[in-house]
Amino acid sequence: MPVHPTAIVDPAARVAPSADVGPYCIVGAEVEIGPRTRLMANNYLEGPTWIGEDNVFYPYSTVGVASQDMKYRGERAETRIGSRNRIREFVTIHRGTEGGGLVTSIGGDNLLMAYTHVAHDVSIGDRTVLANGVTLAGHVTVGDWAVIGAFTGVHQFCRIGRHSIIGGYSVVTQDVIPFSNTVSEREIKVFGANKTGLERRGFATETIEKLQTAMRLLTRAGLNTSQAIERIAAELGACPELDEVVEFIRSSKRGVVKG
Repeated sequence: MPVHPTAIVDPAARVAPSADVGPYCIVGAEVEIGPRTRLMANNYLEGPTWIGEDNVFYPYSTVGVASQDMKYRGERAETRIGSRNRIREFVTIHRGTEGGGLVTSIGGDNLLMAYTHVAHDVSIGDRTVLANGVTLAGHVTVGDWAVIGAFTGVHQFCRIGRHSIIGGYSVVTQDVIPFSNTVSEREIKVFGANKTGLERRGFATETIEKLQTAMRLLTRAGLNTSQAIERIAAELGACPELDEVVEFIRSSKRGVVKG
């Protein structure tokens, strides 16, 4: 494998022959790196960590280090990262804790921009974009295709629904509804469905219109959440995406952002 002479790779690490370990990288024991994954320079990885294929870690990212959770007592915990992710400069990814299932996981085809922080026991799906400075506290779940704007902070145990978009500088303390466009101004609010993102991903016009109507019923019709859900079911008919929104709201433990 191409390993720069200044890099330090623990003998117990397992690095695919086609992986590339650049200058001044440190790869600890129990780290597994898949084919064609590239550590550009000055990356630090601790195990147990599993990393898939074709990832690129830009300089100064840190992966698999101990949690900042004050309850963490050194229990064996893991970090799992899928394939084709781009991990930009100064990203920090912490391993799991006993209180959260002992694993932090990131799927595939994600872009984590510079200075993103992924705390302990976070679960990120596939094809997400986390812009510069996004901070995910412990136990956060991010669904597939979600986009989180720059310098947004997400509170512990919050869920970010699939195909949602969150504007920059937002403060998220409740669950973000799937397919929604959620932005902080004076307070964080839902501003309809993520119409542009859904169009780009090939969702049917009828589905997008139903989601727009559902968001209006939830946020602008003067209804409480239960009344809005009843109206969605009565007026908009069967639709898998609407079913997902309703189930997401019903299963929420922190409540959902509406505004």
